[in-house]
Amino acid sequence: MLLNFMSESSQIYASKTGISKLAIMALAIVFTAGLFVVGFDQGHIFSLVYGDQAFEDLYIHELTHDMRHASGFPCH
Repeated sequence: MLLNFMSESSQIYASKTGISKLAIMALAIVFTAGLFVVGFDQGHIFSLVYGDQAFEDLYIHELTHDMRHASGFPCH
């Protein structure tokens, strides 16, 4: 008994409307926030929780140190 599974065909429909403006805006916001975190944060984010100690510890700076240099941000 041989079953033929290829006898049924189905069509795939693709939307040709493009990328929505909302998706582009969301991506731009995420990119800008990520750029701030990697490149410009010097304790600002954690200072909301840790206070002035965050400016001395620089947790995000240390975690993204090599990425900062690869992106062209000087930090020394």
